Amino acid sequence: MNFQRQVCRQLDEEHRAHLALLEQVEQLLARTARRSTAPADAADAALLRRLDRELGHDVQRHFGFEEQSLFPRLVDNGDGGMAELLMQEHEVIREVASELQPLAQAAAAGTLDAAGWQSLGQTALELVERQVSHIQKETMALLPLLDDLLDDEADRELALAYAAG
Repeated sequence: MNFQRQVCRQLDEEHRAHLALLEQVEQLLARTARRSTAPADAADAALLRRLDRELGHDVQRHFGFEEQSLFPRLVDNGDGGMAELLMQEHEVIREVASELQPLAQAAAAGTLDAAGWQSLGQTALELVERQVSHIQKETMALLPLLDDLLDDEADRELALAYAAG
């Protein structure tokens, strides 16, 4: 989609990058499905460290920005139902991410046992499923709505605030 507003483009770019990362994680899990321990490959360990960092970033910054700066605008515009649904999904994704992060850290360090590796695989696949669905909702509903809702000044302020972190 081609979004007119800067903030929508910023969020869309992050969504696309996150989807690419999730695809790489799925590929890693498919390659290592028969292993009983974490991968020893340096590239796999780097991918798991990147996943850990992205989860921290996405959960803390991306979700926080949406919840504090965008969802109230939806509520004010009469779209509180959408905001509530996305908030609920954020909470579930946060829970899954909090389970996955220590597993990804241990796997990247090569200290994850067979049970932990199995748990990492299951939890990562749950995250992929939830995140892909959530991103699709935001791309198809939230971002187009915001693209229409925001004026130039609000868009500029939000884009600058988001870029500042």
